[in-house]
Amino acid sequence: MDSNFIDYVKFYARSGDGGAGAVHFRREKHVPKGGPDGGDGGKGGSIILRGNSQLWTLLHLKYKKHIMADNGGHGEGGQRFGKDGENIVLEVPIGTIARDSESNEKLVEILEDGEEKVLLSGGIGGRGNVHYKTPTNQTPRYAQPGIEGIEKWVILELKILADVGLVGFPNAGKSTLLSVVSEAKPEIADYPFTTLVPNLGVVPYRDYKSFVMADIPGIIEGAAEGKGLGNRFLRHIERNSILLFMVPADADDIKKEYRILLGELEKHNPELMDKDRLLAITKSDLLDDELMSEMKEELPEVETLFISSVIGLGIQELKDKIWRYLN
Repeated sequence: MDSNFIDYVKFYARSGDGGAGAVHFRREKHVPKGGPDGGDGGKGGSIILRGNSQLWTLLHLKYKKHIMADNGGHGEGGQRFGKDGENIVLEVPIGTIARDSESNEKLVEILEDGEEKVLLSGGIGGRGNVHYKTPTNQTPRYAQPGIEGIEKWVILELKILADVGLVGFPNAGKSTLLSVVSEAKPEIADYPFTTLVPNLGVVPYRDYKSFVMADIPGIIEGAAEGKGLGNRFLRHIERNSILLFMVPADADDIKKEYRILLGELEKHNPELMDKDRLLAITKSDLLDDELMSEMKEELPEVETLFISSVIGLGIQELKDKIWRYLN
């Protein structure tokens, strides 16, 4: 398996505590009764996520088990403020979701390049005693402590952002299609689970337009229950605008295979049923016109095309249809 594609990491994160405010009084020869002049504490450092379109995996965060921001400095006399703790900025791929490990609550989601969102906010610094002077209390001997930072175990999950997701059993011809229509060079071998990591390809279209296609590793029956690799990759399909189902022409029962694929997606997340769907019958170079006509009677109720990546059959028509759905 390609160990460089990491789409899930878990780490302990802690934002910085705010610094305490100072209790201090002016001490100068010519000012016999100097008033309070304790400064405020600095703000604790925050932990921030920033989207980076050059990244496509969470590998760079895999070995960071503890991420802790600096505390704010304490206030000082002379109304000097404590120094703010430095923020920690974590660069993440677009499509990253951060969750609280215990409650599974979604904390933040990064959807654009350069977008910054605060994962854990640093504690606010306490106010110094200069703020508490009143006509009746000229020498306040107290200041605020800083507010503590936030600590929690955080999970980062990556969901690939693509316009079209390819859905099919292993060996349905997904990687081959992707390599034909885009510049992607997925490794293809002749056994089940040939694709062990999602592959992304930019598909050029007419007039310099393009769209992004993702080859999601093959689903097997029971993927939603965690069989094979399926469940780990089903989440990547959630982000696709269109689902292109692929069933080979030599399948025993095309309708049944399509239904199983659909069922796995529904079990994983019923909202996937709302997405646009196309069905491509792959390896159609094995069929003649008569066979295709006969097969059309038996196909499921979904817009269907016969394609062959090897001889280029139906590929342009497929791109045209996808473009129409996307726009």
